[in-house]
Amino acid sequence: GWKDAINTTIINFNNEKMKITWAARELFHNENVSFSYTFDEGKHKVWKACPKYLLDQDYNSGCLFKTEGPNLAISIRNSNGSEELFSKKLKSDFYIKPNRPENVTFFWKDDTVTVSCNKPERAVKCLRLELQYKSTFDKGWQSRTSRCCSVGDQGFDPRKCYSFRVRLKRLVPYCNVVNYSSDWEAETYWMNGMLLDSCDDDITSQSNTVTVLSCSLAALLMMLILLILLCKWQRIQMSVMPAIPDPKYIFVDLLNDHNGNFQEWLDKTDHVLLQTKPEYEEAECIEAESQQEDEKNSDKQGPLEKILTFSGTAENSDLKAAQIACLIPATNAIASFAGFHILMNDDMYVML
Repeated sequence: GWKDAINTTIINFNNEKMKITWAARELFHNENVSFSYTFDEGKHKVWKACPKYLLDQDYNSGCLFKTEGPNLAISIRNSNGSEELFSKKLKSDFYIKPNRPENVTFFWKDDTVTVSCNKPERAVKCLRLELQYKSTFDKGWQSRTSRCCSVGDQGFDPRKCYSFRVRLKRLVPYCNVVNYSSDWEAETYWMNGMLLDSCDDDITSQSNTVTVLSCSLAALLMMLILLILLCKWQRIQMSVMPAIPDPKYIFVDLLNDHNGNFQEWLDKTDHVLLQTKPEYEEAECIEAESQQEDEKNSDKQGPLEKILTFSGTAENSDLKAAQIACLIPATNAIASFAGFHILMNDDMYVML
């Protein structure tokens, strides 16, 4: 019974080559076993010795030989072949591992990708074509499976770089007792329907873009912070150290007309004041005399006939108002000029 319990691994590579392995060190301690096989049926079997052994620390742990038919019988014996340690009959067709897909082509149309390969010569109905892909933003592979030998999917972003790989799988349990798949075809890289050497350039360009944006945002943020600090510093400086007024705006005449000669500027200012004072005094005298005339002749005034109004600024027309009051012929009217009210009768006028 222990002979049937020996665990072996059986692989039929595309129905061309057989590989059978066993755990030599665990099953056969300190003994180097021999292996033989046959594809013949019936009583007259011709056993063949293993043409190529696989070794595990100098112990026979497997055998490679050519596939010659669907029915296989194997036998493991002791080193001199006198005792059979393990035997088994099996169908080699149920242990097939297909080869990699050949002549893989990619067809792009908008956001849809269709992948196809050449049909194998044998057992096409038992094969499925598996497509796996991922973008630079995906952590794991996404898988699609279809009948041999074409598979497709949609929703691909033309701005992303994608990695693709394909393989062939055998159907279980209809065709195989073991779930064997071929090795993956060489990985390819595509972006917007164009074949690339790798997606590293896309990752580098994206990282460069992120770096540039980050640096730009950091620079703008620093400029904003500096501007805020500058405004606050100016406010603090103005509150702690008020600005000293510039004398050139106070003494414009002294600096511009007299080149800073204070004595000359002072003499000029005194001369102007002396010339201005009598004019105002004369205007005040005329105004006082007019008021006295008005008081004396208040009883002689008749009814008012009209009011004349003259526009002008008060500070520039004080003297002119007095002069006009002296020159205007006596009429039955009251004239209002620059804040002065002039009462005019038939033979007199009074400034109020």
